[in-house]
Amino acid sequence: MALLTICNQNQTLTDEHKIREYLNSFGIDYERWPIAERVTAGDPPEKVLEAYAPEIEKLKASGGYVTADVIDVTPDTPGLQEMLAKFDKEHWHDEDEVRFVVSGRGIFHIHFGVRRPVGAFAVGDLSQRDFASTSEQKPERRQVAALQRDEVVAIEVTAGDLIRVPRGTFHWFNLCDEHRIRAIRLFQDKSGWTPHYTESYLDRDYLPLCFGPPTQG
Repeated sequence: MALLTICNQNQTLTDEHKIREYLNSFGIDYERWPIAERVTAGDPPEKVLEAYAPEIEKLKASGGYVTADVIDVTPDTPGLQEMLAKFDKEHWHDEDEVRFVVSGRGIFHIHFGVRRPVGAFAVGDLSQRDFASTSEQKPERRQVAALQRDEVVAIEVTAGDLIRVPRGTFHWFNLCDEHRIRAIRLFQDKSGWTPHYTESYLDRDYLPLCFGPPTQG
């Protein structure tokens, strides 16, 4: 099950209901789906999707997702480091990031603060999406940003965890030390999953430490 660490308070939540309640307060969905007797380590992607068809169809209906696939990452995945480097820096997407972990584990850092150009706006005037537009303007327009660090949380997800990070949410992702994860992904449009980097370098202040037990396979 997930572990949620409120980094700035050095507080960790391990209770499923408390994790769900905390994340829901920020618009992030968290659920637990059954693993036992559904899938085994050697099942092909189509069998995994079939095993979770009812849950997938429910998500499609509620979130407007049109396709689902299975991503399988291991230490032997070609270009692994290059792939991970795309997502270990603070960024946001044009659509939701929906992941159900079948096996393995990883850690999402979610930043709930607002980054703003100094002197341009008062704190709270910009949404995360608004800043993303501002950050594309001239360098002098986005000189050293003042970062309102309202909250940064680390969510370690493991087998059975489903998380939905809404579009426009600032976040980054790392695998745990085993570099293994198998997950179902849902998309409204795969092109919307392109990362847009905030260039805040906030991710450098937080170590991608996983505290749960290592997983195999």
